[in-house]
Amino acid sequence: MIIGIHQPNYAPWLGYFHKIAKSDVFIFLDDVAFSKGSVINRVKVLDNGQPSWLTVPAKPKLGTPINQVAPGQADWPARHLSKLRNAYRQADFFSTCWPEIEMLYASLDGLSLCEANETIIRRLCTILELNAGFLRSSEIPKPDDLNSDDLLIELVKHAAPTPTYLSGSGGRKYQDEDKFRAAGVTLEYTGFSPAAYPQTAEPFAAGLSVLDAALNVGWDGVRTLIGATDRRSQ
Repeated sequence: MIIGIHQPNYAPWLGYFHKIAKSDVFIFLDDVAFSKGSVINRVKVLDNGQPSWLTVPAKPKLGTPINQVAPGQADWPARHLSKLRNAYRQADFFSTCWPEIEMLYASLDGLSLCEANETIIRRLCTILELNAGFLRSSEIPKPDDLNSDDLLIELVKHAAPTPTYLSGSGGRKYQDEDKFRAAGVTLEYTGFSPAAYPQTAEPFAAGLSVLDAALNVGWDGVRTLIGATDRRSQ
């Protein structure tokens, strides 16, 4: 069984959904500390031909867990929806995808940052027909103060007795592969590299929100870009 783990990021990029598409179970790492300047509360979109941050305002105290962070502005969903509408109303698949995006953002009022992020991710997975099961790390019993590798091992072993942990390629720099092997965990890396797709401006800008891809190439186009169609056909 393949297990993916990641912080619940805001409207994340295609690589995030590639990991979910390749996972049987995906665990939201929601009880680690919020990182200022990370993509937990912001993501880039294309606005007037330039990558631009779409940021959920949040200024929690240092060390606050992600699942305890409240947005600093109550009307942020409406503000973001307005910016997305203005930025993408000329995109090829705006009329196709916008009704679902608009409905999604309307459901975010009053939610915590973590709840909003998870709602976006889960809803988009439903639209994209991704079938991974979801867990939250905050709901998994585990010892306190585990280091990074030990925490990941604890989480994946909870999900499956002999799991395969699907890590992002950046994990090669810091993960102790011998430790995973000794714990009976197979370690694999995604190696995802996004293909270029038509956007509202050139040159192609990589690493933008999945919403950029959806509004430019449609939901079916996103499924192809993240490799969801490959696994579904197996």
